[in-house]
Amino acid sequence: MEAFSSIITSLENWIWGAPMLILLCGTHIFMTLRTGFIQKKTFTGIRLSVTKDPDSPGDVSQFQALTTALASTIGTGNIIGVGTAVYLGGPGAVLWCWLTGVFGIATKYAESLIAVKYRVQTADGRMMGGAMYALERGLKWKKFGKTLAMLFALFAMLASFGIGCGTQINAIAEVIETNLPIGIPRIAIGIVFGIVTAIIILGGIESIATVCEKLVPVMALFYVLGCIVILGINFDYILPAFRAIFTLAFRPGAVAGGLVGGGIRLALQYGVARGLFSNESGMGSAPLVASAAQTRNPVRQALVSATGTFWTTVVVCLVTGLVLISTIMKNPAVDMASIANGGQMTTIAFAQIPYIGPAILVFSIITFAYSTILGWSYYGERAAEYLIGRRAILPYKLVFLAVVVFSPVLALDLIWSIADILNALMAIPNLIAVLLLSGVIAQETRHYLKNLDEEDMTEIPVVDR
Repeated sequence: MEAFSSIITSLENWIWGAPMLILLCGTHIFMTLRTGFIQKKTFTGIRLSVTKDPDSPGDVSQFQALTTALASTIGTGNIIGVGTAVYLGGPGAVLWCWLTGVFGIATKYAESLIAVKYRVQTADGRMMGGAMYALERGLKWKKFGKTLAMLFALFAMLASFGIGCGTQINAIAEVIETNLPIGIPRIAIGIVFGIVTAIIILGGIESIATVCEKLVPVMALFYVLGCIVILGINFDYILPAFRAIFTLAFRPGAVAGGLVGGGIRLALQYGVARGLFSNESGMGSAPLVASAAQTRNPVRQALVSATGTFWTTVVVCLVTGLVLISTIMKNPAVDMASIANGGQMTTIAFAQIPYIGPAILVFSIITFAYSTILGWSYYGERAAEYLIGRRAILPYKLVFLAVVVFSPVLALDLIWSIADILNALMAIPNLIAVLLLSGVIAQETRHYLKNLDEEDMTEIPVVDR
């Protein structure tokens, strides 16, 4: 087992090394240029996200599709992941994390556009789309496209059990066990969350979207308000924190409180990696639910989906980074050498809020992690149905629920590494689809940006899935 674990760790470090970071960041920059800097339409996307389009084809509203995607994207990575980036890469990592989000908006827009454009309708009226259908229907090389589509679906389904479920419920159990004064058996935590999850996901995308529509805005607002309170406490260190972020992104150095930046290499490495994990731009996950949205043309929903990256990285990750850095700078007595990970940094920051600070952090971690479980249950279900057909839906959900129940009692360090590998393997065929269909994306963007209310005349084929 130790040898196997060592192999998995080495594979993880290799696959998330320079080639993968170059592929993702290169796609972000290329699609920014190809779409004419679509980021400038972010506030148009925010407006469209709260505009209903009920007469258009789709299963859920645009806002429900966005919040379901945000449910899986806004996770513990936005809280603990940013802390890890700062802990390992120094304050400068926050700048690279933020820039990854800014440019990642273009990739999230592009992958969502082709997901909607090439979506299909099942015989019973449900919308299905994502990288699988873009690869299968969009590429001229049909066998090549079908092979990549099958691989993407396989990796997405497997990843849903790991990063989308097992690791999240394990984190929830850890938080509950650590912070509640009474001991609750971990298996009991799994059973309770398994029952609640069953009630939600067995109702299909409409049920999942309804819960996410209500949960995501509340949990995000609750967390951000907590961060704003901390920044109010640390107000005299906000500008020094900004200076540290911009200065230590390019050169090594130290700031008050013992925070040390290792220079551009470490800041870039950890900032970009955490930014990519926090917003999932390029992974192909969010388009799986974007394709179910009620929208009259692909560009409208693509603009809405792109705002997900804006909220998760450009807003939440930046605020988290400022909170962490200003806290450590304000409290130089904190011994950085005694801090073992980014999670401890976040705990110290929220402890500044009298009485309720730790409770806010606990609530945020639990809701962020649980919403990720709901979002990824839908992603995995769509992937399983693509691979096997509709008969796979119920068995998939039963296996997913079993993972929810039993994961709290498992040691999941190795599963984290395997899940990270699967995420990268998901991203590769998805990015191939985005790059090879970039001409279509640019053409659709030029056409529909002139009139966002124009009806899409593309016929949606009916398939027997």
